[in-house]
Amino acid sequence: MTTPVVEPTPAVPRERGWRSVVGGLVLLLLLPAMPPFSVIVPVAETALVLVPVLAACALAGWKAGGRLFLAVLWVAFAAWIVAAGPVRSEYSLLARGWGVLVAVAFGAWALVWPDRPFLPRALATVGVALLVGGVATLAVPGGTVRVRQVVGTELLRRADSFETDWKARLATKDWQDFRASSAESAAWFERTLEEQRGMVRSAAERSATIFPALLALETLAALGLAWALYHRVGRARIGAPLARLREFRFNDQFIWGLVVGLLLVVVPGLGFARGAGANLLVFFGALYALRGAGVTLFILAPGRVMTVVLVGASVLFAGAAGVIFLGLGLGDTWLDWRRRTRPST
Repeated sequence: MTTPVVEPTPAVPRERGWRSVVGGLVLLLLLPAMPPFSVIVPVAETALVLVPVLAACALAGWKAGGRLFLAVLWVAFAAWIVAAGPVRSEYSLLARGWGVLVAVAFGAWALVWPDRPFLPRALATVGVALLVGGVATLAVPGGTVRVRQVVGTELLRRADSFETDWKARLATKDWQDFRASSAESAAWFERTLEEQRGMVRSAAERSATIFPALLALETLAALGLAWALYHRVGRARIGAPLARLREFRFNDQFIWGLVVGLLLVVVPGLGFARGAGANLLVFFGALYALRGAGVTLFILAPGRVMTVVLVGASVLFAGAAGVIFLGLGLGDTWLDWRRRTRPST
């Protein structure tokens, strides 16, 4: 009797291409150290969110048939990242707690929704984490006021740190020599630094108001990066690959997030809810601006070099680019630009 030959199940191939992942990782790690982003990015130590989420992905991958060793390795690394290092302030404790909360929520959604795309899982994760964090804050007497104080103190501390470093550099002998030899250039640099100092201080004060929205956006970015990283080192898939930015879209009902946010901000007599309205506008506005950027890339269909040029121009002219992308993203809700227009190449 002939024994049937059972062919082994082929391993799921890793996703290829590290250019975009490495670029995203560099941005996520460097931006918190660059003013004014140093006072805008809520969790300056990005690894506190990124590594625990990677551990959650590895655990979900092990459940889906992946390697136990990879899961144990990432969980151990995440535990070390969260527990190691000095706790400099209450804010540092909050950042660590947020990273663990996000990882647990994302891992749970990965088990509950194994076949769902990334974006619904990520948005659900952020929503659950904000809800649980909000409930925990309200459950503690004076918790809301205390958290606001901790956040405001941390952001102003970062602004003060930038100002201290700025003054220390201007007091060095090298700078004094440069000022003596090139007074005009030195004066221009000092004016530029003074303008930047004012911008950082203003950003720190405004960021405290829209802190939840900024935290949600940073968390979404960390989740997307962790998802892409995991699927390049792990064999077991836990969901579909991330779509390219030019294909980025979401449920058109999200427009109501912008509508509600706008109403809360502009309707008289709702002063108590303006903070919530501002956060809704920032969060959903950023999502629609990203959608508009995708529409732009789809229509222009640039090559790699032109894509870099467009990204650089968007960073240099962030205000104008943001308005244009937001308009395109909103228009895509009704006009569906990518269905009407096809790239020429």
